[in-house]
Amino acid sequence: MATIDVFNLKREKVGTVDLADEVFAAEVKEHLFYEVVKAQLASRRQGTAAAKNRSAVSGSTKKLYKQKGTGRARHGSIRAPIYVGGGQAHAPRPRDWSYRPPRQVRIGALRSALSKFNKEGRLVVVDRFEMPEIKTKSVLSALATLKTDRATLVVDTASNENLRLSIRNCKDHQFLPPEGVNVYDLLRYDTLVLSKDAAKALELRCLARGGEK
Repeated sequence: MATIDVFNLKREKVGTVDLADEVFAAEVKEHLFYEVVKAQLASRRQGTAAAKNRSAVSGSTKKLYKQKGTGRARHGSIRAPIYVGGGQAHAPRPRDWSYRPPRQVRIGALRSALSKFNKEGRLVVVDRFEMPEIKTKSVLSALATLKTDRATLVVDTASNENLRLSIRNCKDHQFLPPEGVNVYDLLRYDTLVLSKDAAKALELRCLARGGEK
């Protein structure tokens, strides 16, 4: 088990938490980051690019003039791409770019990302991240005290509404519930702050069979 120090919001050590080595002290396989992030970004593509080909544009189907004897090039339709108002050759069609890597690849990448934060000393676990009121200034002050005032991803249970609403105006910080943590967002931030409950939830998510669908 990986033993990680637990702090309060004043950066005072208040205990430790034991987390599975398979999740927070695993071998970092960076090639999995590429596979998963590529899939995430591909799934975000709208795939709505479209244009009309010659069968979709308006126009007569009548042959413009006879095939032979005019001295002109052979043409069969006013809707051909060569004419103004004609259809586009090899026009793009709507398509779905999304795909999902195998579950073991997705979970392996998430474990590697969490382990990378821990091994590089960029993971901070707090006992609880309680906000008495919705106030962005209070969040920034707490992160500064924790020495995580650079780009930070804060993870706590979805029920922590005050924290979610307080951090949403921060340009450099983001809040996510444990079930929303993903490799792309992890790699975008310098520091990862987990509540003790969130750390346990991530551990369970990465270890439970069939937990990552």
